[in-house]
Amino acid sequence: MNNPAATPPNRRIRRPEWAGRNYSLLTASAIVTNLGTHGALIAAAFAVLESGGDGGDVGLVAAARTLPLVLFLLIGGAIADRLPRHRVMVAANALNCVSQAGFAVLVLAGDPQLWQMMVLTALCGTGQAFFNPAAEGMLMSSVNGEQASRAFALFRMAMHGAGIGGAALGGAMIAAVGPGWVLAIDAAAFAVAGALRAFLDVSHIPERVPGGGLLADLRDGWQEFIGRPWLWSIVAQFSVVVAVVGAADSVYGPLVAEESLGGARPWGLALAAFGVGTLGGALLMMRWKPRRMLLVGTLCVFPLALPSAGLAVPLSIGPLAVVMFVSGVAIEVFGVAWMTTLHQEIPEEKLSRVSAYDWFGSTAMLPLSTALAGPAESVFGRDQALWGCAALIVLVTALVLLVPDVRNLTRRTKQVTGHAGAVLSADVQANASARVSADAEGPVGRLG
Repeated sequence: MNNPAATPPNRRIRRPEWAGRNYSLLTASAIVTNLGTHGALIAAAFAVLESGGDGGDVGLVAAARTLPLVLFLLIGGAIADRLPRHRVMVAANALNCVSQAGFAVLVLAGDPQLWQMMVLTALCGTGQAFFNPAAEGMLMSSVNGEQASRAFALFRMAMHGAGIGGAALGGAMIAAVGPGWVLAIDAAAFAVAGALRAFLDVSHIPERVPGGGLLADLRDGWQEFIGRPWLWSIVAQFSVVVAVVGAADSVYGPLVAEESLGGARPWGLALAAFGVGTLGGALLMMRWKPRRMLLVGTLCVFPLALPSAGLAVPLSIGPLAVVMFVSGVAIEVFGVAWMTTLHQEIPEEKLSRVSAYDWFGSTAMLPLSTALAGPAESVFGRDQALWGCAALIVLVTALVLLVPDVRNLTRRTKQVTGHAGAVLSADVQANASARVSADAEGPVGRLG
């Protein structure tokens, strides 16, 4: 008979070495916030409609969230590199909690005004502008180089899974109890997540030396950003990719679904297939470590043209779901490769500033593209506009492949610790040699 008491202590199940305390807290808090936020986004739209608003009012509330997100991203990144990142994250969560709680109270009390919903949503977007760069920098500093891609893949898989579950749960709760309670749950989720993030350990992060002020920090981050061709070229690429995919998914997709696929339910299934694809891509990247990370990631951007082309045909729901699944897998491969590259190449003390330029560049054109989607349909026709979206994705991705570092940058196990262009270690020198060798083997992606 086996004696359980005789089981050696070292046989107990332990979490992986790379899944330390900070990583576990960050993953748990991301699951909580994604469960709440994805349902709340749906609830906000229905709150506007139930108050007597129309589609234009829904767009105004959405724009109120996006505009401050874009405006304050760079400031948020600079502040996150000046102050302890976990404090910035907790403060942003507190602002999100208060704004969503206020939104919930207005909706539950009845007859919320459009301007009130816009103000509260703008506060939520402001919180995200400060949170996103701090969170990305904190996540990247929580893992070691050799297992970074696996850690990022698992984090993104957990985040996307929570988002899918949150959207499904939020939709069901809106039908059962109304949007106000879903917004209240989102406020509670921000409170719980902020409490978890308050326990993050930042003792391993070197204390920042006071610089020359906020503007000096922004200039320093800009030099890091513009001095790396692979970085600014891919961010420029994604400023177009995010814009056209956003227009196709948020404007043209529902219209095609209404006219050709049978309504909102089939379109919801197609979006769910994309979400399942992102989970599959994250699972793939937990095992696959391509040496030429940016080359593989960039090649995986080409399939993002398929959903726009599928809507232009238009495909029936079965083939369209397959196309959406493939694009979900592809963008997740890019997303993990991108995060791993940033983790490897950007000095830790500048991660949040560089991340802010990344977020800013990738999302800056999104409000414009969604605003121009309707006029473009009127001028060119919907099918031609969708084919144009697909062609733009293929064109800008092909142009990025002309950048040598995108094709040749290779994986290594040690994180960079100095400024762009510096000779840092024998490991870095070996990587530089590999880039010019003929037989050398070899991205928050914002769509993932």
